[in-house]
Amino acid sequence: MGSLETQMTTYRDRDQDLLYLRSKLTDLEDRSRRDNICLLGIPEHEEGTDMQAFLGSVLPKLTSLDFDSPLEFQRAHRVGPKRSDTSLRPRLIIACLLRHNHARQILQTARKQGPFRIGQHDIRITADYS
Repeated sequence: MGSLETQMTTYRDRDQDLLYLRSKLTDLEDRSRRDNICLLGIPEHEEGTDMQAFLGSVLPKLTSLDFDSPLEFQRAHRVGPKRSDTSLRPRLIIACLLRHNHARQILQTARKQGPFRIGQHDIRITADYS
């Protein structure tokens, strides 16, 4: 019986370690995404060939924010495979801003002002969490 109790204790310890490591991994993923914003509803091909230039010009207009420096991005792209059918919902855009305070300002404004509009399309901006 002693070895069964030892195995059960070992199993419980490993289970607790696994839960701790999962929470740690989630925290690290969220921290690595803290400068990311997600844009939903921007029509396909609206950005042309340069997503970063498009977002750099459209985000200040949408949010009516006056940034202390130009918006700079580490990367910006749509998620998922290209869609040829424009009647489908447009793909999500994820943008990683170079400055955390810019991402924070955009997200705060998006929470306060609600959905934005480009033409007849509602645009939502959210944080990127795991």
